[in-house]
Amino acid sequence: MAYELYYWDGIQGRGEFVRLALEDAGADYVDVTRAPGRGTGEMLKLMESATEAHVPFAPPFLRDGDQIISHVANILFYLGPRLGLAPDGEALRWFANGLQLTVTDFIAEVHDTHHPIATSKYYEDQKEEAKARAAEFVGNRMPKFLGYFDRVLGQNPDGGGHAVGNAVTYVDLSLFQVIEGLRYAFAKAMRHYERQYPKLMKLHASVKTRPNIAAYLASPRRLAFNEDGIFRRYPELDIEP
Repeated sequence: MAYELYYWDGIQGRGEFVRLALEDAGADYVDVTRAPGRGTGEMLKLMESATEAHVPFAPPFLRDGDQIISHVANILFYLGPRLGLAPDGEALRWFANGLQLTVTDFIAEVHDTHHPIATSKYYEDQKEEAKARAAEFVGNRMPKFLGYFDRVLGQNPDGGGHAVGNAVTYVDLSLFQVIEGLRYAFAKAMRHYERQYPKLMKLHASVKTRPNIAAYLASPRRLAFNEDGIFRRYPELDIEP
């Protein structure tokens, strides 16, 4: 049975971290809200269910048979061993999960650059606050996270340019997506920072050439970044560090 991924149609968002793992592994899956005859209504019905024992709070979530798994890091922790995208050994798998949770923290801070006050308000209602938040993010938080992940790559005892273990894992795929998104949303800052974090840039280039990833990126399944997702390009927020 195919995996079923539930996420908002029209944006990459958090669902893209799961899609990249499924695509890289060549897994059989259905992107439910984009599937003919299904759509967003099916996702909302499940989220609003009064009888589902494992009702999810918000997308993305994954259905595998009778099992429903929510939250990106939790989904990838579940999928990793099944897709051949998790390191061997329990200790390394927990470390990989910790790295993915750190990616989650990073992504939350990216989101808050354009919605620093409330997600219920439009960006236009909080533009001044967003400018201040983006300046803090670009000047301090972005290099803190990028520097950490670059250091993790350099200190991996198994080498090979991977975040954890000696082969590609879902963490590597997620770091690829982070760099893609930052290049879109904060192009000026990334031009400044990329030369400081060569290991991350090398990992990004390596993931991009993986056959299944390259095919996915060239396909209509890969949605374009836009100003409804997490990574948004607002020129007034894209400042030099």
